[in-house]
Amino acid sequence: MGKTAIITGASSGIGQAAAKELAGRGFSVMLAARREERLVELKKEIESAGGQAAYKVTDVTSAEEMKALAEAAIEQFGQIDVMLNNAGLMPLSFMNKLKIDEWDRMVDVNIKGVLYGIAAVLPHMEERGEGHIINISSVAGHDVTPGSAIYSGTKFAVRAITEGLRQELDPAKNIRATIVSPGAVTTELTETITDEDILSAFSNGPSMEFLQAEDIARAIAYAVEQPTHVDVNEILIRPRQQK
Repeated sequence: MGKTAIITGASSGIGQAAAKELAGRGFSVMLAARREERLVELKKEIESAGGQAAYKVTDVTSAEEMKALAEAAIEQFGQIDVMLNNAGLMPLSFMNKLKIDEWDRMVDVNIKGVLYGIAAVLPHMEERGEGHIINISSVAGHDVTPGSAIYSGTKFAVRAITEGLRQELDPAKNIRATIVSPGAVTTELTETITDEDILSAFSNGPSMEFLQAEDIARAIAYAVEQPTHVDVNEILIRPRQQK
């Protein structure tokens, strides 16, 4: 039986690219996001290229929906080998703007969404004695900059949660945990920014060639395709020109 990967935030960006990359490498992929029309389109694209895909509209901030997603993947493909907790938001803002609704949403998606993803698949992986959980953090999970306080806080949390999980996993079982921390990537993340001062800083910032989502997808594929005795703990990947 081939391997199966669940990918959250699969409707665009890194999630979409990872779905195509893993499907191209023989994985069956269960696509999850809130935008059904995007999922339908991606499923068709993967299948037209000879891959296997299914989808389930999912809100990662709901533990119940994440559990249902895992159950759907098992029902469709028989098992879960990889869980890619990729869904995330990045509405950067200066703290004195008091964008509390945006803070709450980032905590819900970026932290709770990862926790609910782990909870949805870990019992299945422990029962099988194998699996791989990959959580998307960020360079912002290593370095705080003005405007990134809350976003960085959520991405530092993802790194701490993933490292804690890695240490708690039974070494007698083949379950791995990986953090992927991208730098500046061309995605839709910046479209959630509402702070005009942040947007102005972005437009006036230094020019550089950003990473593409496909660059991160290849890094994810590298981690999952390592031999079972190799545990890639973290991949930190920046554009060459990024400080």
